[in-house]
Amino acid sequence: MPTQVSAKHHPHDDAPDTAEAFRRLAELPPGPERDTLRGQIVEAWLPMADRLAGRFRSRGESLDDLRQVAALGLVKAVDRYDPERANAFESYAVPTITGEIKRHFRDHMWTLHVPRRIQDLRNRVRFAGQDLSQTISGRRPTVAEIAEHAQMSEDDVRAGLEALESFTALSLDAELPGSDDGYSLSDALGSSDPALDTVVDREAVRARLAALPERERAILYMRFFKDMTQSRIAEQLGISQMHVSRLINRCCGQVREQVMKDAGA
Repeated sequence: MPTQVSAKHHPHDDAPDTAEAFRRLAELPPGPERDTLRGQIVEAWLPMADRLAGRFRSRGESLDDLRQVAALGLVKAVDRYDPERANAFESYAVPTITGEIKRHFRDHMWTLHVPRRIQDLRNRVRFAGQDLSQTISGRRPTVAEIAEHAQMSEDDVRAGLEALESFTALSLDAELPGSDDGYSLSDALGSSDPALDTVVDREAVRARLAALPERERAILYMRFFKDMTQSRIAEQLGISQMHVSRLINRCCGQVREQVMKDAGA
């Protein structure tokens, strides 16, 4: 005969009396009978899991999703609970379910990855702010007051306060406050100046160009700075266009190789 989960409740909260069911579950081998009893235990404790999920409502996640996460934590608690330790299942299940919900927020609700330490600071600052708001009226608690109340350094409080505002990311297409012409955040962002790459390249080759023979420097100057054709350069120097082309290719290859070697070093 399978063990039935008792409907009798403890005088506190919504904890059903499942001690005998857990003892029976620990003795049963894997199979349909054990699966049925396990499902009955989980179902009996679901109201408590739902109550724990309700504590985290209004934090950006739907209550239905929170209930699913809490139910997952409950299943894990049922599977890991050892009745031989003589501890009430409730004392084991509550932190297990709560931890599963907090892990869900930490791993899935932040738009950007935030170190766990910063998330912990955020929670401590938030709880301290809630406590102080009950005794301080008309203003927000100061950094010093939060630090004293939560026994934190002021630097940690500032980090926690910053994390409070960083749970979700602001879209670059979001209209800026006070803007009535559709001016968005992306319109206020700067962009890279393409001329900077030219400056970097010029500085990289300056020393190598200066080390070239005078005729080669003159050819490169006329070609790339005065924008003269190879034919005109050849006429001015009294050499063939083919010779000018070979000199340009040789000099450019030599300078490029030396600059790349300098960058590697």
